[in-house]
Formats: sequence, structure tokens, C-alpha cells
Amino acid sequence: MITEIIKIKTAEDTAGIKTAAEILKNGGLVAIPTETVYGLAANAFDENAVKNIFIAKGRPQDNPLIVHISSVEEIYDLVEEVPEKAMKLFEKFSPGPLTVILKKSEKISDTVSAGLDTVAVRMPANKIASAIIKEAGVPLAAPSANLSGSPSPTCFKYVFDDMNTRIDAIVDGGESEVGLESTVITLAKDVPTVLRPGGITVEQLREVLGEVEIDSGILKNIEADFTPASPGMKYKHYAPKADVIILRGSFESFKEYVSKNSDEHTAVLCFDNEGEEMNLPFVTMGDKNSPDEQGQRLFTALRQIDETGAKTVYARCPSQTGIGLAVCNRLFRAAAFRIIEI
Repeated sequence: MITEIIKIKTAEDTAGIKTAAEILKNGGLVAIPTETVYGLAANAFDENAVKNIFIAKGRPQDNPLIVHISSVEEIYDLVEEVPEKAMKLFEKFSPGPLTVILKKSEKISDTVSAGLDTVAVRMPANKIASAIIKEAGVPLAAPSANLSGSPSPTCFKYVFDDMNTRIDAIVDGGESEVGLESTVITLAKDVPTVLRPGGITVEQLREVLGEVEIDSGILKNIEADFTPASPGMKYKHYAPKADVIILRGSFESFKEYVSKNSDEHTAVLCFDNEGEEMNLPFVTMGDKNSPDEQGQRLFTALRQIDETGAKTVYARCPSQTGIGLAVCNRLFRAAAFRIIEI
């Protein structure tokens, strides 16, 4: 398959928008930019197109997809009802990096929902993505535009590296701003529950809804027979080819541990101004005190780790506060929860 490259600088580039939308309307797959990460989009109402997402990514069939819309009005076709709590969330955080899970309508296939009776819905803030959805005239099912398990792509280059020849087109729309996938909250439980942390924090959600729980699987591994209600819950995700091991402790302890357990195949994932002290190949993931910056940098850093040729990577452990919870969630999964207290 020849993958078409569609360069779109702004949402006013009507030619590029129409080209991408036409491919989607005809059942094709198009990687599109969003403010979180690039998504691999298909018509959510086209069963064959949705199945091709799983094939192109090598994605497990029990991993549900998020459906993207361009206006709140479009949600009514996708769900049984829109409760008051859902409207409060959409009014406060949409368009933006928030996904809400609700009971699905008959229009959503079991392929999209991975056999669940719910559907995950999001309205991206990226204007190019919004324009493509609107022009296509259908909601778009869109997981991250990468090979399943590898770091999610936040720029055109990494989408191309993973998806060239696998899909119909890639939109080159610049870099993602948030750098982490959306926060996922389910309203299909008695108490609203965050299933995946992201750019909208738990604290922000509680300001709107009051009581909000955090799923126990966010920071620990879950059982193999568990049925995921959200993307990013069950499988090893976001991982470079190198083995990632997280060391939780002070920087002095980190340096001492790495010096005793490294060889010529070792690299380091650390915070700004730390790598120079390590005498090993290193990649930084932002300022130690800036979870937002870490979120923007993490996936690119995990991709750059492989460029060092390392087989083992020792990683610093971020804070779990605010967006730091999302950074930890992604890094812990990249490491398959191999965490050493030092």
C-alpha cells in the first residue's frame, strides 16, 4: 500500500481537509493530529474500516476504541442517553483532552467497543482534527497512530515510522501539544471513575463532579483475564525496544545504583540537567518539577531511547501529583511495572 502524505498547516487548508475526509468517507484509514497524540482514524460506523485499524496497528481485539466527534450534538447518535454529569464535563473540558465513557447506542458496533455495552467519546481541541471530522460527516474511531505497544506518536515522523505502507494516508499537522493521551473517565459506574489519567487531572474532575474515584489499575499491573473498559488499561504500552527499569528514589541513589549495574548497552532516562552526571547515553524527559513538560516530552524521549542502541534503560520516577499521575501511568506501563525502590 502506498501511504499518501497530506500536509496541513491550519484548519483553513480546505484542500487538505477535504482530501483526508474523502479517504475516511470511502472507508480508508488516515492518521490525524490531535492535541494529545496522533490518532489512527476510521469511520466509526464502517465496520470494515474499524477492523482495519486493529490490523494496521496489530492491536488486540479486546482493546476498545475512542470515538471522536466535532461537536457535542454528535454524541446523541452514539449513546443511549447523556446524563447531567456528562454534560457538565463536556461543557467544562470539551473540546479538549477528556474522554467520557457512557452506555452506547445501537449504532456503535461491538468492534468499536470491544464487546462492551459502553462507548468512549471525545471531542479533540486540535482544529485540524475537528475540521476533518466535520468534513467527513461521521464520528471517527481513533486509537493512537502507532504499532500496538510502542510509544504513542506526537509528531509526523513517528507516525510515518510506524504506519507508512500500512494505512491510506498520514496528515502532517505539526506536533501534539499535550503529548499524552486523553484522560478517560467512565460514567457507567455508580461513582465516576478515572480509568486512564491524562491532561485533565483528577483534581479538575472533582471540582466539577465532586466524588471521583481512581481505578486501581492505573499504577499497578492487572490480571491477564481482565476485560479493559478503556484503552491503555490491560497491556504493556508505550514501550521502546529497550527494557525499561524504573528506579524510585533520590538522584544520588539513582546514580549509585546505575553505576553498579550498567554496561555498554545501558542508557538513562532522566530529568533535565541530570544526564551530564551519568557517563552514559541519556535522554531527558523534561524538568523534574514540571509534570506538564514531562508529559509533552515522555513519548518522544522513549522513542529517542532506542536511537541510543541501548538494551536496558534505567528511568527516573516522576511525581504522581496532577498530570504527573498520567506520566507515571505511561512510564510504569512502558516498564511493564518493573520498579525498584532505591
